[in-house]
Amino acid sequence: MTYTEAAVAGVAGALLVDLFLLRTRLVGSGTFWLTYPIVLVGQLIVNGLLTGRRIVRYDPHAIIGWRFGYAPVEDLAFGFALVLTTLSLWAWLGRRGAGAPRPGP
Repeated sequence: MTYTEAAVAGVAGALLVDLFLLRTRLVGSGTFWLTYPIVLVGQLIVNGLLTGRRIVRYDPHAIIGWRFGYAPVEDLAFGFALVLTTLSLWAWLGRRGAGAPRPGP
């Protein structure tokens, strides 16, 4: 499996979790899309440092070669999948009251 195929599978999995498994539907929320660029900026900075200084290198045969700054588009896809899955789980747990303080005696 190439890095590109893994990135596509990661995004597809994150969308399935958000839309169908947990049903949090964050990708349909304007708030998600207004705040996601904040995470994206941080990801681009870190990715730029790591790939721009060649600390992390990619096999050109494993990626499609499209880059946003120094970041291969696959890295951005994986970051999106990670953030969406984490926030979906957080929202789902919050809706269930997980971690809420229990009333005392």
